[in-house]
Amino acid sequence: MSKAMLSGNEAIARGFYEAGGKFAAAYPGTPSTEILENISNYEEITAQWAPNEKVALEVAAGAALGGVRSIAAMKHVGLNVAADPFFSLSYQGVNAGIIIVSADDPSMHSSQNEQDNRWFARAAKVAMLEPSDSQEAKDFVMLGLKLSEDFDTPVLLRTTTRVNHSKSIVNLRPRVEIAPKKYVKNMAKNVLLPMNARKKHVLVEERLIRLAEYGYDCAFNRIEWGDNSLGIICSGISYQYAKEIFPNASFLKLGLTNPLPFKLITQFSGRVEKLYVIEELDPFLEEQISARGIKVQGKEKLPMMGEYNPDVIASAFAIGSKPQQGRNIAVNIPSRPPVLCPGCSHRGIFYVMKKLRLTVTGDIGCYTLAAIPPLEMMDTCLCMGASVGYAHGIEKATGDELKGKLIGVIGDSTFLHSGITGLIDLVYNQAVTKICILDNHITAMTGHQEHPGTGLTLRREATNKVDLAEICHAAGVRRVVRVDPYNLDETIAVFKNELAVDEPSVIIADAPCIIRARKRFSEPYYVDANTCIKCGMCHRVGCPAIEKDENGKTRINPLFCIGCDICRQVCKPGAIRKPDK
Repeated sequence: MSKAMLSGNEAIARGFYEAGGKFAAAYPGTPSTEILENISNYEEITAQWAPNEKVALEVAAGAALGGVRSIAAMKHVGLNVAADPFFSLSYQGVNAGIIIVSADDPSMHSSQNEQDNRWFARAAKVAMLEPSDSQEAKDFVMLGLKLSEDFDTPVLLRTTTRVNHSKSIVNLRPRVEIAPKKYVKNMAKNVLLPMNARKKHVLVEERLIRLAEYGYDCAFNRIEWGDNSLGIICSGISYQYAKEIFPNASFLKLGLTNPLPFKLITQFSGRVEKLYVIEELDPFLEEQISARGIKVQGKEKLPMMGEYNPDVIASAFAIGSKPQQGRNIAVNIPSRPPVLCPGCSHRGIFYVMKKLRLTVTGDIGCYTLAAIPPLEMMDTCLCMGASVGYAHGIEKATGDELKGKLIGVIGDSTFLHSGITGLIDLVYNQAVTKICILDNHITAMTGHQEHPGTGLTLRREATNKVDLAEICHAAGVRRVVRVDPYNLDETIAVFKNELAVDEPSVIIADAPCIIRARKRFSEPYYVDANTCIKCGMCHRVGCPAIEKDENGKTRINPLFCIGCDICRQVCKPGAIRKPDK
């Protein structure tokens, strides 16, 4: 047995490998992305990106039904997309084991909401596991696959950002090859007609009772006896924080958190004087324990929002922070708001939209940064694919009020994820909504993952490449125009032309992600200080390469500039110059 320092995501991948896993699917989403990227390093496993989380889960469930251990990974909002198969899979059950990873994001480091996906497990009536560190992340995948098979249930592995991204020592073991289970045709089990589903619901309820009994002395749950004047129930990363602040307390550490092992909880609560639940986000454990008549506190002291840390818990319980070693040195670090990368092709599109004073419904991707100054050209951002439906709905509500001034913006990966059906809907319902697809040839925001429009698989093998323009034509859009977003005059002309027509139109801004392509258009541009009049026009494009000198005139940082030419095009005095040949 060897050891390695692994993040939670790396450990999940390793656990799936060691457990004989054979099939993995996902759509990238922070903080879950690295799970599939690491699984793809194991040749014994078929690993692939899916267009969205629903498809990922359906294919993984199909693989499990076909007889091989499977996993589908997604961030918390991804489970919203996959909810339809997730709930019904609870009734259908499994053949080989299946793990569904929901990576929650307390404090919304990279998400549009802070939902607590533990409720999904309770609503769907499936087993849920919550690891507290990388070792448990690996072990829980392995044990969870067996749990899935023994109880005929999908298993939700619920993690949080700190578990996904923190590293700790993990014991590594060799892979155990698991023989594929035979696929057996079983209409009563696998075809969820109402007559079958009614019978399956009975089995689901019986399964929850058996899982709760199993939780009494299973490997996932344990009591750590200490000072019985204080008892703490917790799960996930909260256990690590609570253990640091209350090292002498008695702990009931839950790894199997749905269904809850109330026999074990009752036993623990009966032997401690004061009982607390320490859990991030919602009072998921606390409410269920209180409902059983057990006196417990939690959210009376602890916050409902944001991720915890030892200081949050210490403050809630009025415990002084532990003295830190060495001196604390105050450092004033300048704020650095998020910004589109130097040379990003999205910058020109949003500059044009601002110049044309458009109302812009936005979507999930790097381009959401256009909502903040100086571009400030995004009016909405709800969820993946919503920009298309929002633009359509606003048009229906406002009539001619925003005619020629309304457009929806969506990325290439997001369009394939969930924008296509919205486009079909607006064409079918006779809207004249305009949509701009920002095609940068990659899933950029989550770290440059391939998608069906890139022509490459997860393992960068050549595959069929989806043509976005042809999809739009097939959806019924007659007017599909490609534009070079670095050519502002051309882009303005195309936008004016398409916004004026009385039918749906799709503008495809076609330029690769500058970071992915590692492209440099030219040597860095420079500013002729004698010509610069400090008008500030160049600063309106929001490029981090554009700075001010001590006299308030523009200067270009040569470390950032890649010569994309957008700033030169907006500089009316002509102070921004191309480098000499």
